[in-house]
Amino acid sequence: MSMSDPVADMFTRIRNAKSVGHDEVKMPYSKIKLGIAKILKDEGFINSSEVVSEAKDRKALKLGLKYDDSGKPLIDTIKRVSKCGKRIYIGKKEVPKVLNGFGISIISTSKGILSGRDARLNNVGGEILGIVY
Repeated sequence: MSMSDPVADMFTRIRNAKSVGHDEVKMPYSKIKLGIAKILKDEGFINSSEVVSEAKDRKALKLGLKYDDSGKPLIDTIKRVSKCGKRIYIGKKEVPKVLNGFGISIISTSKGILSGRDARLNNVGGEILGIVY
């Protein structure tokens, strides 16, 4: 079965896993998902991300979710902004700040998948994939 929006599927899997308190979540592998996972790990929203092989020719991406001392997940909200039916593109001067810097935006640029802060530093715009806070 093919998926029409793999990034939205990734965000939904993370939302579902954090709502029931799972320590890790597994999803089908893709380069875009790996780029998003790298940003989430660099920004401190998840513990780990690793690529595991499921079958002979299939790979999966396993993310370790992060919780604070009271058991509350660090990812409060994870939203898809640009959808398959309506793509949202932003210029280099329009890169949003999420919650005045307490959250991040994930942007697909010509230099790869970047966080909003990195996109501002590299002076690039692109398609805004989602926001996390």
